[in-house]
Amino acid sequence: MPVVAAIHGNCFGAGLQLALGADVRVARPDARFSIMEAKWGLIPDMGGVALLRELMSIDRAKQLTLSAQIIDGVEAERIGLVTHLADDPLARAHEIAGQMSRYSPDAVAAGKFLLQEAWQASEKQATSAERRYQRRLIGRINQRVSLARNAKQPDKPFHKRHIDR
Repeated sequence: MPVVAAIHGNCFGAGLQLALGADVRVARPDARFSIMEAKWGLIPDMGGVALLRELMSIDRAKQLTLSAQIIDGVEAERIGLVTHLADDPLARAHEIAGQMSRYSPDAVAAGKFLLQEAWQASEKQATSAERRYQRRLIGRINQRVSLARNAKQPDKPFHKRHIDR
């Protein structure tokens, strides 16, 4: 299931690490972000580092982690912590989630699984994952519903998701 986070106010420490777990992050421009653990004599945990490395360069991650610097939403978007800025992040998050929910739940899930698996993989591993997930989708019930929805039956409902990792 895609996860879209709406962020306003302070997003510090563990709160930021939870937000990093979302697939898409929408924040107010005046939201404040910090990897604040150093201030308390700690380091980021909760998988935050693994998520952070997918979003930005190591030098930016080091600066944020080692300085406990507080940045606003505009800077967070510029460096990749935030996907979008919006005055009403919850409304924008609902809009994005709505866009994703229009399509086959199998294709959406497989797309998310594929990107997570292939993003840091070798070219051979990435293309292998593409083939594996495509074979699990093509010709199946929700792919056939997608074809029907794009042809003459736009309101035809999708079936429950059938694909897992």
